[in-house]
Amino acid sequence: MPALKPYLIEPIFWEQLRALLPERKANHPLGCHRHRISERVVFEKLVQVLVFGCAYERIADECCSATTVRRRRDEWIEAGVMETLREIVLETYERLIGLELADLVVDGCITKAPCGGQKGARSPVDRGKQGIKRSTAVDAKGIPLGTITAPANRHDSPLLDETLDALEALGPMPKRVSVHLDRGYDSQSTRKRLEDRGLEAVISEKGKPAPLQATKRWVVERTNSWNNAHKKLVWCTERRDRVIGFWIAFSEVVIIVRRLIREAWTHYRWEGRPFRRP
Repeated sequence: MPALKPYLIEPIFWEQLRALLPERKANHPLGCHRHRISERVVFEKLVQVLVFGCAYERIADECCSATTVRRRRDEWIEAGVMETLREIVLETYERLIGLELADLVVDGCITKAPCGGQKGARSPVDRGKQGIKRSTAVDAKGIPLGTITAPANRHDSPLLDETLDALEALGPMPKRVSVHLDRGYDSQSTRKRLEDRGLEAVISEKGKPAPLQATKRWVVERTNSWNNAHKKLVWCTERRDRVIGFWIAFSEVVIIVRRLIREAWTHYRWEGRPFRRP
């Protein structure tokens, strides 16, 4: 069974990614060294690492070594390939389907980081083991708009400003934007920060019941579960911040492309369109 469906990899994902890859280095004129491993082979290995969360050594074979996967991954990080791809697919979703930016939802999610690293810290929900926190902003349908990472022991509220700063790349926002938050953000300082940005705060109050299904916050929980379906993010063994960011951007690209195909299935027809709604 493939790590990702062919309708994700072939028509949209791989074709666009290939156009963003750094220019391939020419082989040695004397032909006295090994030929460069195909970008497609490395890409498929990275997809397996993302989805299954396996170590690089586990997916290495006679076609591609673990060292090659890591080296090529670092080349793509240096070139900003995945961040650029994420911006492209988000822009495409906005153009074809439309982002619902009148209602934004922000929340944090803590996952394991057994190797520690630049973002690792004692997790308050995992018996003090090493963990990472992702703070994610989504639109009303759960499309990820921006994510930042922080040590697991950081509180959600101070991360709100930095998370909202990631939305500046989207351009002009609607005149009235509501930000839906859970009771962990319930403070006067949070309301003041949102007011300064011209945003309306919709925050669950401490001490009062706020069922998730009765609010608009459930979409960010669903997006976090989509990210956590990619096991590389659940059990993150990376130590460097920029590598963690690469995998988060990779995961969000998969999510946005999948949602784009699902929403476009009822509005458009194209060659290679799935027979059933994904």
